[in-house]
Amino acid sequence: MTAAHRDADVLRWLGAYTASVTGDVTYFLGLTWAATRTAGPAQAGAVLAAGAVPRALLMLGGGVVADRFGARRVVVGSDLVRCVVILTAAAFTWLAGAQLWLLYVLAVVFGTVDALFMPAVGTLPPQLTGPDQLARVQGMRTLSIRFSNAVGPMASALVLAAGGAAGAFGASGLLFCGSLVLLIAVRVRPVPDARDGPGRTTARQDFRAGLRYLRENPHLGRLVLVIGLGELCFSGPVGTGLLLLTAERGWGAGALGWILTAFSVGGAASGLLLTAVRRVPYARAVLFCALLLTAVQVAAVGRAPGPGPAVAAGALLGAGSGAAMVVSNALLQERTEVRYLGRVSSLTSLCTVGLSPLLYPLAGLVAAAWGAGVFFAGCGAVCLTAAGVSLSVRPHAPIAVSSSPVSGEAADQP
Repeated sequence: MTAAHRDADVLRWLGAYTASVTGDVTYFLGLTWAATRTAGPAQAGAVLAAGAVPRALLMLGGGVVADRFGARRVVVGSDLVRCVVILTAAAFTWLAGAQLWLLYVLAVVFGTVDALFMPAVGTLPPQLTGPDQLARVQGMRTLSIRFSNAVGPMASALVLAAGGAAGAFGASGLLFCGSLVLLIAVRVRPVPDARDGPGRTTARQDFRAGLRYLRENPHLGRLVLVIGLGELCFSGPVGTGLLLLTAERGWGAGALGWILTAFSVGGAASGLLLTAVRRVPYARAVLFCALLLTAVQVAAVGRAPGPGPAVAAGALLGAGSGAAMVVSNALLQERTEVRYLGRVSSLTSLCTVGLSPLLYPLAGLVAAAWGAGVFFAGCGAVCLTAAGVSLSVRPHAPIAVSSSPVSGEAADQP
């Protein structure tokens, strides 16, 4: 078995994933900037909500689609739609300016397509490599996310300054096109038919089969809950909380940038470490400790007396949340039958991406009533709950990262 970091298909998937996440960052910043400039902050929130609603409502159905038609086919089709739509919006905006109706249409279309893309793209690793490489692939994925979240905003700011919303949409479209080209070149292993029983089944029957699969595997269901709770606050709400915290304490934009950078560096470091190691022993204990560290440090950020301690806590927070992401997702993909991966992944995507926008207004309400520190304490309580639930997950053998050393020619031998 070829080591994941040397597997051409894994590297193509990783490149496509990185381009897609960076494109998402550029798109969302461009959309927010255009809506704010066109109609003000209140309309900007409404535009973002217009995209969040279909994404949340359709996410579970996206998992069924991925299992029925194949994850690779779904992500390629989704990227193609995104390329066409965003480049069309870029051209229209360049010619006629940012129109509010266009921004609403763009948000709704993207929210709908994301509901298909997100569950599908997460199911590809087990179809690209063996179980002994999943932890390494998840470490590479964490590196990709942290890199995109660190570089994306800076690149987006430059593009917005030079070309406005049209430039941001155009750059996002080019990134999606790059992702599409790489995904077309990816080759996956054949997987069992997702449809249970003889003959053809309906989408509703497939959906019910996925729920039945989780009921029959309660430890897997608890792992889904751990991932959902552990990542719920880190798909945007914590970033919103940091904006409120730095404004409340008068630390300035520089402190915000340093905290976010430290968070990304900490996550990248844990992802790199888990990419390099051969195996993760005592996976359940590692997951518990990572979630416990995350809970403590997210609360510590909210109680930091100054920017320096907040930056240090942000780095540890990134390391803890990154390690938890790697280990929990590797365990999930290792324990889930491939034909159910789309439906199981859609549940985690719903919690981490679909429902997290609901915390945006909550962050503002809590900060206004009791201070931003209370919001971070609440996020810590959520992560602490995830840590507690992780202890009820069935003990598992160490997560194998590779069956041979990562250096030398032996790593590429079967």
